[in-house]
Amino acid sequence: MTERDPGGSQSHPRMIAISSGKGGVGKSTVTANIAVAMAEAGLAVGVVDADVYGPSIPGMLGIATGEKPGMSPNGKVIPAQAHGVKLMSMAMLSADDAPAILRGPMVTKYLQMFIRQVDWGTLDVLLLDLPPGTGDIQLTLAQSFPLSGAVIVSTPQDVSLKIARRGLRMMEQVNVPVLGVIENMSGFTCPSCGTVTDIFHQGGGEAIARDLGVAFLGKVPLDPAVVDCGDDGTPLLTAAPDGPAAAAYRRIAATLSTGRAPAPGIATPFTWTVETGEGKPLDAPPGADGPPERLLSLDHDGSALVLGWADGQSSRLAPRDLRIDCPCAKCRDEVTGQRLLAPDAVPLDIRLTRIWSVGNYALGLAFSDGHDTGIYTFKTLRAMQDVEVEDV
Repeated sequence: MTERDPGGSQSHPRMIAISSGKGGVGKSTVTANIAVAMAEAGLAVGVVDADVYGPSIPGMLGIATGEKPGMSPNGKVIPAQAHGVKLMSMAMLSADDAPAILRGPMVTKYLQMFIRQVDWGTLDVLLLDLPPGTGDIQLTLAQSFPLSGAVIVSTPQDVSLKIARRGLRMMEQVNVPVLGVIENMSGFTCPSCGTVTDIFHQGGGEAIARDLGVAFLGKVPLDPAVVDCGDDGTPLLTAAPDGPAAAAYRRIAATLSTGRAPAPGIATPFTWTVETGEGKPLDAPPGADGPPERLLSLDHDGSALVLGWADGQSSRLAPRDLRIDCPCAKCRDEVTGQRLLAPDAVPLDIRLTRIWSVGNYALGLAFSDGHDTGIYTFKTLRAMQDVEVEDV
């Protein structure tokens, strides 16, 4: 269940983001119950409540909030644990009614801490419960961590499905594999007579998964007990283990637990100091394949950056051309795309000094002139033409 470690030593868990295009679709409830189902199946499971502005997972698992977590001997935060699931959440760092008033950089800091500075121990799966939408938190996680995949949660309601498409497309643009779509609140079963009422229509989740070419992971019916379970801090899977919703959660958890890992690319995350060679990433394992713009190898031959792609092609790109084509807001107008950097301002002998991974979809590059704010997507790098590098 664990994957290849970026440094080539210990393994790290599959990191799966649970996402939704809009709020109110029950994404956190789905996350909590899938985590419990995975733990019941014998997996070591962690959950990061990444919705720092509206954390709700602790309450669903019956974990007290407002009590500062302990620290391990190695200086890491000890996560809370309930129902066999380890958890880290902003709710554990603040009082119940204390708002998280945070700007973007602070949000990034907390997310980094929730994943990297928590004593998770050995995990098989780490679920990330994202806030709704396609904003800063989603982009931060996609850029900072090698996500194994994302799951999109929606209701059968037309407006929810349309917005779910945006979340799915966002994940695709940052090269996070979409593992599938979950249709939540898929019909209401009357506890008295057993009649099923399709409150938000039916079949929409399956249709959108088919249209977009991703897996349909299943339908979760609306269970009246979910309200009481959320208030009592008992997951529905525990409170009503024999109900249709619990069965759906178990099926989805089993699929996510055993699903085939996406085709591996170059080992991430990494930060490579070019001059010394420190931190140089491992190439993808032999036989790896995938889309043409999946990066399988990375090297520097002294005069150019050399990239190997999944279709067997390679690119050899000169540092000066990379610097001139920097896509950051300082070098290129974000609206028009017009270049703001004058090529004559770039030294002929400019060098690459540092290269690092940006999620699964891009490289960050630092140059000898001190510039280091450009994010070069694999698609952009793949589209650049090979160059003949002259001696200077």
